[in-house]
Amino acid sequence: MNPENKLMLIAYAIFTIAGIISGLLSAYAPLGWIVGWGIYVITPKLLIAIVNDLPEELKDERVLLKKTFWSFFFFWLYFTGMTYTVVTNYQPVSYYNGTLYYNISKG
Repeated sequence: MNPENKLMLIAYAIFTIAGIISGLLSAYAPLGWIVGWGIYVITPKLLIAIVNDLPEELKDERVLLKKTFWSFFFFWLYFTGMTYTVVTNYQPVSYYNGTLYYNISKG
């Protein structure tokens, strides 16, 4: 497998785990969201340690942080929101009876 592809697959797995941990912690503590960002900051060290055959330009931590920012952000945001919603047992409430949600749920 191509080293860049291996790098990104491992990064996606780490970001998914970061999102799940952030979602669980944010359901119980107000600053639980920050834990995911902490994991993002240490991710380059993990990636460099796990993927041995990286090209030289990807062995710089700043380059890895820049390269993985948007994938981190979207994976982290999705899994944090999903886990938070599941843990808190969120129930949507319709405040106006003309909305599509109200018509589907009550009609």
